[in-house]
Amino acid sequence: MISTARISALTKAPTSLLSSLPWRRGMLPAGLLALILLALIPGLDAAVGFDIAVLPMLLGGAAIAYPTLSMMIERRRVTAGTLVVIAVAGSAYLGEYMAAAVVSFMMLAGEFLEEVTLQRTRNAVRELVRLAPEVAWTERGGTWVQVPLREVAPGDRLLVRPGDRVPVDGTIISGEVSLSEATITGEAMPVDKTAGAHVFAGTTSQSGAVVVRADRVGQETTLGRIIQVVRAAQEQKGAVQKIADRFATYFTPAILATGGLVWVLTHDLMRVMAVFVIACPCALVLATPTAVVASVGNAARRGVLIKGGVALEVAGRVTTVAFDKTGTLTSGNPVVVAVEPLSGRAASEVLRMAGVAELRSEHPLGRAIVAHAQASGIALADPERFTATFGRGVEAVWAGARIEVGNHRLLGPDDPTSDVLAVQEQQGRTALVVRVDGVPWGVVSLADALRPRVREALDHLREMGIHRLVMLTGDNEVTAQAIARQAGISEVRAGLLPEQKLAVVRDLQADGSIVAMVGDGVNDAPALVLADVGVAMGAAGTDVALESADVALMGDDLALLPEVLALSRRALGIIHQNIWGFAVAVNIVGIVLAGSGFLSPIGAAVVHNVASLFVVMNSGRLLSHRSRPARAPRYARHLV
Repeated sequence: MISTARISALTKAPTSLLSSLPWRRGMLPAGLLALILLALIPGLDAAVGFDIAVLPMLLGGAAIAYPTLSMMIERRRVTAGTLVVIAVAGSAYLGEYMAAAVVSFMMLAGEFLEEVTLQRTRNAVRELVRLAPEVAWTERGGTWVQVPLREVAPGDRLLVRPGDRVPVDGTIISGEVSLSEATITGEAMPVDKTAGAHVFAGTTSQSGAVVVRADRVGQETTLGRIIQVVRAAQEQKGAVQKIADRFATYFTPAILATGGLVWVLTHDLMRVMAVFVIACPCALVLATPTAVVASVGNAARRGVLIKGGVALEVAGRVTTVAFDKTGTLTSGNPVVVAVEPLSGRAASEVLRMAGVAELRSEHPLGRAIVAHAQASGIALADPERFTATFGRGVEAVWAGARIEVGNHRLLGPDDPTSDVLAVQEQQGRTALVVRVDGVPWGVVSLADALRPRVREALDHLREMGIHRLVMLTGDNEVTAQAIARQAGISEVRAGLLPEQKLAVVRDLQADGSIVAMVGDGVNDAPALVLADVGVAMGAAGTDVALESADVALMGDDLALLPEVLALSRRALGIIHQNIWGFAVAVNIVGIVLAGSGFLSPIGAAVVHNVASLFVVMNSGRLLSHRSRPARAPRYARHLV
């Protein structure tokens, strides 16, 4: 059962991680920096009787040495921290306490910057659980009573009132309801359901009350399964190993061997220490986090949240993009797309009559017609009488005329107007006939409109070399194909439930594709988590999508997606330049000079700090980077 206790159990770990790990770790490098600055004050060392730089050297050295040595002992793994420990120890042995302190600070500060960008709590499970109500109206002894959801069992009769969320997966016994199922299917249009129809937990009654027989409860519901899938997907998606540590696995033993060789050949400890100091991997450590921070800052200024270096790295290698339809490619709200007059009437007359009839309606389609009529400058009068017939439409009386607006159920089996409605529905639209005193005046068609700049965004992706674009939707095939044609997408998977979207993502990955999934709804959460890169549409999306994704577009502009992918590709290129140019090449040259006696330990410290400065400056170029879609081959060079 989904309960408050369950919420606590599901969310305790991530919440704890956010509140304790990054910011508390940041206190140490901040303290080291304060001590280093204190040690630079002239005459203070003499006043206190010792070199103040010893304090940050010892604190920073211990903080680096403990996890590094633990990793070597427990997991037999060499990381970038190994050379830092050697460099700190060597500097201390030579009496270069300030150099040792600065080396420690740079290592810890670099790790902290990366942690801040990587450690993002994913509260998707908690937000999903909130979709299920904690209480339900159930029948007990012939009366309706409110009970905790955990007390509901399969077979119970439940009452769902207007505005309520459905608490279980079940079957309608009696009543009529207009349900918003966007949280499960992603479909923007409300679905009218009557006795015998199936309902999902977490969906919302927009109008109407029904009695539902509980078929599945708690974790057995569709919503419950989504929660479990999200959790499993999060566990399956391991973190990408840090580039610096991957390289250090081979680099560190090589430096140790080089130092040993220098000692054997020269028996000069100063040369050995110079080799270790120049080999200090500050540039290597800063190579990735500085590029990540610059890229995240660049994206943030344009309304995009990139959740860390792992997301940035993988986004730079994306080869396939899968899109949810509703709320991602489309706005998620019905709008009038066509008014087809009949019987010699003008389109404005048809729209006026439809607007008057729907003025009192609470149905989303009715509100869309009224909004369109008013936006067209048509004044609407309040009808004298209004009646809504569930599953059929509305009827109103105005100025002595009887106006009807509704679906095909208003028409007889041989009514020629049915053909007009059928043509519109074949295009994926919802078509409503407008009749006045029994005479059809016209047809008003509504649809979920394509977002602005969608075609531009997809063309940009193709120019970057990302040619496989797939649309995934819970909507029907006809509507899906209609939207796909407008967007310029040829590969469509329609009628998908959340678990099926997840299966499609797995299939794409099995083909060797690096998959970015773009979505906004609860039904997208499993696919967003399992995809190599999950991208959430922020303003229109749910909290679940935002927490499940690796990248959040805070606005509704899909054109930001190719910009993010282009920025990520550029960041990968910068990271490689940092590692191979300023970290590896400079170190190799420096090691040769140090081992030959041309570079002292002090000179070695200067060189490796200059290399670190160049890394920061090189990464800083990402702050002003703007994508150039027409030059796609440029980005290809930065692929891993």
